Amino acid sequence: MAAAFISVPKTSVLSIKLIERGLVPRFFYAVSSASWHGRFSLATATDFTRIALALPGTIAAPHVDRTAFKVKRIYATLAPDGTSANLKFTIDEQIFKCQLAPDVFAALDNGWGRQGWTRLSLATATLDDIAAALQLAHAHALP
Repeated sequence: MAAAFISVPKTSVLSIKLIERGLVPRFFYAVSSASWHGRFSLATATDFTRIALALPGTIAAPHVDRTAFKVKRIYATLAPDGTSANLKFTIDEQIFKCQLAPDVFAALDNGWGRQGWTRLSLATATLDDIAAALQLAHAHALP
């Protein structure tokens, strides 16, 4: 007997959960589809900045050649070209994020990376990815 494949409608909760976990390649669903209400739209540097500055107590300040977002301590920096950002996680959070979404998150390959600093690629990140990552990093920077 041949294996039966069950078709799951795009709008089902199961499909959304599979997409959120990155188990469905992005070319299988329409990023700009109105039915998704922008849930999976890809992010820009402007989106990153808007979400970061919406977090309580956050200010933006120049930091070397990047823009830093901080409360008491810096918890995120945005690259000058706007293609990536670095966020400060704990080591466990860094490992989890990098395993969960390796196309979005990568540990920095230096001493900063060994301290939990993680690169977020804006080209592959959704608005939900950015909001969740910024909230996590922001929590560690609070006084």
